[in-house]
Formats: sequence, C-alpha cells, structure tokens
Amino acid sequence: MDFKIKRKSTKSVIAGGLLETYPHDLQMYKLPPVGDISLQEFETLALERLTLLRCLATATTLKGLRLYSEEWCDFILGDLRSQGLKYYVKLCEKSGCSTQDVDLQARRKDHIAHFILRLAYCRTEELRRWFISREIELFRMRFMTMKGDSVDNFFTINNLCYTNISEEEKDELIINLRESTHHPNIDKMKFYKVKFFEVLDLVKTRKVYLKDGYAYIPHKDFISVLSAQYRVHLRQSLAIACHHLGEVEQDERLVSLLKGLHQSYTGNDYSDSKSVIPIESLDTLSIKSFPLCMRQLHEFLRSTHHLKHGGRLQYGLFLKGIGVTLEDSLKFWRQEFTKVMDLDKFEKQYSYNVRYNYGKEGSKKNYSPFNCLKIINNNVGPGECHGCPFKHSDANVLKNKLKGYGFEQQALHDVVDLAKRGHYQIACSKYFDVVQSCNIGLGINHPNQYFEESQKLLKGDIKSEPKKDIKPIIKDEINDIEEMDFDENFK
Repeated sequence: MDFKIKRKSTKSVIAGGLLETYPHDLQMYKLPPVGDISLQEFETLALERLTLLRCLATATTLKGLRLYSEEWCDFILGDLRSQGLKYYVKLCEKSGCSTQDVDLQARRKDHIAHFILRLAYCRTEELRRWFISREIELFRMRFMTMKGDSVDNFFTINNLCYTNISEEEKDELIINLRESTHHPNIDKMKFYKVKFFEVLDLVKTRKVYLKDGYAYIPHKDFISVLSAQYRVHLRQSLAIACHHLGEVEQDERLVSLLKGLHQSYTGNDYSDSKSVIPIESLDTLSIKSFPLCMRQLHEFLRSTHHLKHGGRLQYGLFLKGIGVTLEDSLKFWRQEFTKVMDLDKFEKQYSYNVRYNYGKEGSKKNYSPFNCLKIINNNVGPGECHGCPFKHSDANVLKNKLKGYGFEQQALHDVVDLAKRGHYQIACSKYFDVVQSCNIGLGINHPNQYFEESQKLLKGDIKSEPKKDIKPIIKDEINDIEEMDFDENFK
C-alpha cells in the first residue's frame, strides 16, 4: 500500500512540474531542458524529430505541395500518423494549453528533441540552413492552427507585447481591411497593429493595410512577425551550440550519434519481407521495379558474372529485402559466378557472404538492406558499380545509360540536371515517374521502398496523379532559401 501511495504522489509532483515548464503546446525554445534522460530516449527523440522535419521537407521538395496549403498540412499529418508519431500530430493539429498528462509529456518530448537536433545541426552552414527552414515551417504550421485564447496565452507566456485592435477601430477600417487582406471571414478575425517594418514580407506582397506607419495584420498572418523573430533566435542559438560542441562531445557516447544524425535513416528497415520473389523474375523486375542503383548492379552481374564485395553486399541485401529466400539467393549467385569460376571456389570464397547477409553466419544478425543515405555516402572505387548512379556516375555516362533505356530528351535532361545539382533522391523520384509512366511525387528514401511502391502501382493498389513538371518543385526549394535570407536581412 505504501508503495502505491508513493508512486501516485511522485506522478503528481512530476505532472505539476511539467505544467509549470510546458504551459503551452507551441514553444519558442528559449530555455534548454534540465534533467536526466537515458541514452536510448535521447536517440529515440532525436530520430522522431528528424522524421518530423524530413516529412516537412518531403511535402515541399518532393511532393511539390504549396507551403502551408491544406494539401500540404494534410500530407504531413497523414505521414506522421503512418510513422506512428501521434503526439506530434496532436501538437500540430491544434496547439493549445491542455493540462492533461499525455499533452504535457508530448510537449516535453518536443522540447528535448528540438535541442538535441540543435546539437546535431549546428555544425555547418548547410545543416543550419536546412534545420532553420524546417523548424520555421513547423512553427508556422502550428501557430496557424491556434485559435482565440490559445493565441493570447501564447503571447502572455512568451512576453510578446501585442494586442489585437478594438472592435471600434476594426469597424472604422473594415472596408480597407477587406480590400487589402486576402482571407475569407475578415469580419470574424482578430487584427493586430504593428510597425510596418516588422512585416516587410507582407508589405512586399501587398497583403496588408498600411496606415501612419502601421500594418494591420490578421491573426493568420501574424506568424510573419513571430517567424522573423524566431529565425533570428534560432540562428543565434545554433551559433552558441556550435561554440559549446566540444563540451557536449566529451561524452563519447554522444559523438557518433550527433555527428551522423543528419545522415540517419528514419524509415522502414525492410529487414523482413512478407512476400517471396522467385529468382526467375529478377530480369523482368529489374527493368520495371528496380531503382537505377540496383538495376545497374543486376545488369553488370548478368554481363560479367561477378561483382566486387561492395556490389555483392548492396545488391544481396536488396534481394533479401524484396523477398528472395536464402536458398534462391545462393542458387542465383552460384549460377552467375560459376560461369567464370569453378563451383569449389564459389563455395569456399563467396557462399559464406550470402549466408552472412541472411544472418546464418558470423554474428547471425538480421541485416537490413542499405537505405539511400548509406548508398549515397558510400565510397565507390575504380571497377566498382555499387553506390548511387546519380551521385557516383559521370554525367555523360548517366545520360547515355538513360538514353539506352529509352528516356525521351526532356525526361533525360530533367533527371541528369537534378543529379548535377546534387538532388540525388529527387532525381531517383523523377526516374521512378518516367519508368512507371506516372507522376505520384514519391519521396525516395530506400531502394526497397522504390521496389515496393512500384509493385503497388503495377498491381493497381495505388493510382498515379496527373503529370506535373519537376521544375516547380526545385523552384519551391530555392524560394525557401531565398525567403530565409529575405527575412534575415530585414531583421
């Protein structure tokens, strides 16, 4: 009985502390978290936050959805649900001031994860830029879902001295507000009166009413003021975090995690397949359902009857992930290799590696197929054909390969141009669309994901969307960077 009472009492104290620390779903992240956390939770929270930010990036750069549009928000929330991140869905759907323990715990995770990623993304200007852009998008999205009292509470908690104009003043200006503000239901909206230089992005696009040096902005556009302040705060905070990295990394357990976090894969590991793929179908599948990296490995193996270690590992694990059994895999490799060597040599030097991939030799782990980030960051030496062809192939070699596959001139140019710009995964997505004769805007993160989505499409489980040009997607990404610089200069 004493034990139960003690547990109940402890939980009550923790809940009270969380309510005081996290009174609102939306945070400006001005104070770092204090307390103990296990290494496992540290890593879990970091990867969940990274999944969230990558979801935002996918919606814009790969799906080509307009920032903050209804379709953009729906895609992000749906993706988060499919990833099992329901607490982030709740924080994004309706930010408020709930006192329920489940909401307080969600705010705690959100807070800690943000600061972990600061340590991981403060190292280079490129990483800082990506992190700031995604966090700004997340902040704006969450603010836009707030209503009435939640907004007022957010201002009070963060000491933001902004109050909405009175109904009398609004009635006097209502005609001008309707003409200058591009939102429906103007009569029901709260308006704020701020110095015009605080919302230069809105002034530039002529979305606000100006009078006597003040801009009258509705609640939905007030985020322009906050995001400019938040951007400056993040830039300064990342600079400070970078300065103190040496102290943090005295703990060797954190070094490898933080340094490699931006390259971590956060999706399905495809270590187990629910289907069985016969090796007799690999030639056909390689044309229609293999990503280019695996297609070129298959073709090279078929033509030379040999692959070096890097290629065997990358392709062998991919075959395992799509559903080729160990017995069939051994048969497949044996049939090819024994065309240039005797059976005894294959059994002594190569069959062990095949069984190793399936966890039957060595440490007997259930190894996962390589994801795109791992493949892209692989070192590829002379005479090797593994890695990512969009990164590791010469542009002319890539162009000739695609031309040999029957790519039309425009599609060929689009894919090669994306590869030259360093957009390797977007190039792979475009390759997918061309091969499948569709345009579903798939965000490619894993070769086995490519195969899985191709099979769904061929079986009619998913339907393609109307064709879209690839260029607006790249333009959105460039505009995102320009918008960041625009806000920073004005601040």
